[in-house]
Amino acid sequence: MKNSGLNFRHLYFFWMVAKEGGVTRAAERLGLAVQTISMQLASLEQSIGKQLLEPQGRRLVPTEAGKLALSYCEQIFLLGDQLQDALEEAENDKMRLTVGISDSLPKLIAFRLLQATQQMDTRVHLVCMEDEFENLLADLALGKLDVVLTDRTVRAGGSLKVFSHLLGESDMKLFGVPKLARKYRRDFPASLDGAPLLVPTRNNALRGRIDAWLVEHKVRPQIVAEFEDNAMLNTFGRNGLGLFFAPSALAQDIEDQFGAVLVGDAPELREHFYAISNARKITHPAIEAILNAVHSGLFFVSSHD
Repeated sequence: MKNSGLNFRHLYFFWMVAKEGGVTRAAERLGLAVQTISMQLASLEQSIGKQLLEPQGRRLVPTEAGKLALSYCEQIFLLGDQLQDALEEAENDKMRLTVGISDSLPKLIAFRLLQATQQMDTRVHLVCMEDEFENLLADLALGKLDVVLTDRTVRAGGSLKVFSHLLGESDMKLFGVPKLARKYRRDFPASLDGAPLLVPTRNNALRGRIDAWLVEHKVRPQIVAEFEDNAMLNTFGRNGLGLFFAPSALAQDIEDQFGAVLVGDAPELREHFYAISNARKITHPAIEAILNAVHSGLFFVSSHD
């Protein structure tokens, strides 16, 4: 027969001690006496019959059982927060969409995709989180995100049960501030030999295609800098540190916002955009709105013929 002594108060105190690394710090954070926290923790361990925390140097760290309990606590408290948000938004006739945006995805593309959610009859409360691709997938699998917008697909056969939905693709163009563009526009792409170039890091899906394109055209530019974050790459580009590739679908935005102009077209070089979800079939109304807008060409038009 299962012990009925387990309750959310015990779990919360355990979670706080594990996060803070000690009873004293958890007590200070909660404004409670150390003895109160210790008693609640002891009661939890007694009710489940397992030690959850053990000393490691001057800190308390989870045991193997504690790590398992901690993972459940994370999900329990996350669901509690989501429930509260959902109830508040339902009362105010709003829908919540929590989106993970890969740091390699052009932010203007993300904006265009998410713009579709603002045209719905129901008001959509957007929560946008930016991180590395792998971290976003983990958060998606844990239910912390509704969808991930990215420039790469999920590899088949992975341990995470998530699914890729192709949103579109765009051919690429090379941009630079006017001074650089005037210098390297003539005889493009042969003119790129020795030209300063800003590129994504090698863990970016686009980087391999850029390298192959340069080899195909037999040019060797000077790689000035590599970036994981696309916004940082654009910031360096707008300040004239080097030339940079961007989707042709954003050509006007690049000129308006970054003051960069066209150097040359690279139609063979293409970037793809994906929505990653937990389900093979999209059911969230706001994500459906994005997919419908993409397919109808209202917000993001693929350059693929």
